[in-house]
Amino acid sequence: MSLTGALLALAFQAAAAAPQTWTPAEADFVARDVRFASGETLAELRLHYATLGTPRRNVAGEIDNAVMILHGTGGSGRQFLAPHFADELYGPGQPLDINRYWIILPDNIGHGRSSKPSDGLRMTFPRYDYDDMVALQHRLLTEGLGLSGVRLILGTSMGCMHAFVWGETHPDFADALMPLACQPVEIAGLNRMWRQTIIDAIENDPAWNGGAYARQPVQGLRMAAAVLALAGAAPLYTQARYPTRDAAVAAFRDGVDARTAALDANDMIYQFESSRTYNPWPHLERISAPVMWVNSADDFINPRNLTFPEEALARMPNARFRLIPETPETRGHGTHTWARFWKDDLVELLARSGG
Repeated sequence: MSLTGALLALAFQAAAAAPQTWTPAEADFVARDVRFASGETLAELRLHYATLGTPRRNVAGEIDNAVMILHGTGGSGRQFLAPHFADELYGPGQPLDINRYWIILPDNIGHGRSSKPSDGLRMTFPRYDYDDMVALQHRLLTEGLGLSGVRLILGTSMGCMHAFVWGETHPDFADALMPLACQPVEIAGLNRMWRQTIIDAIENDPAWNGGAYARQPVQGLRMAAAVLALAGAAPLYTQARYPTRDAAVAAFRDGVDARTAALDANDMIYQFESSRTYNPWPHLERISAPVMWVNSADDFINPRNLTFPEEALARMPNARFRLIPETPETRGHGTHTWARFWKDDLVELLARSGG
């Protein structure tokens, strides 16, 4: 091969190896006269969102290629731009190719760049719950973006639970639902206990001061961050990556430090309290859209030995369930955002719900 040919080959290899970057369009939708299930109100509420791709209209003038992806507790829509999610799904020929689909990535109320307690209201901010969050998502899509339906709602963790709420409250709005890493049942048992530990750790720190803190209650936040790190961990992956005592301790402490520095105490309380009324179990029969529900065998938060999936499938005739086997590569609860583990399930769902 000539020198020029060799240089060209190296250039092509470098281009192929370069990481894909995803630059969304970003905007805010302002919902007015918002009334919450608690009876509280806000005159204005900001929902931030990002989009990838371009809306496409059918012969009736309706946008027919929208996909909404919903984040988990404490997250934001921008987490779905990470390579292990976006590079698997959004590129040419991928399941959610942005040349075909218009991807909508909201920051839910209380999260990201949307309205939240830390904006100034602190503990007088309305005590929103999952039903309120879904209602605001609906307003974003219909009032803000002019949609009468979406091709798919995909949600991870809290977003997974929101997908089940969507299926019950707006059964004809989404052509398909893909809930990842949750159960369609009241958050109780061990799942409620670790969440309550996070809330109690913050509120029992004297520096929290009923939410009127002059500085972040670091002691309480460190405990909350530690509980969250353990709840989301994957045993086999963590053992393989940190096989010695010193490596495990250093990684844990560094992770807790980094997470603590990014937290706001009141925002975190609201985020975990918002699940308090979630319980789609009594009305699962209302869910008529095709569903592909995926959990992970190494998920501490949604243990593999619970019987809810088998019982729920008997009541949702268009639903399928898969449990991703545990391996040293799976990420526990966080497997929901490593798309390579469930991308084929998404392809099957899209085919089953209309191609």
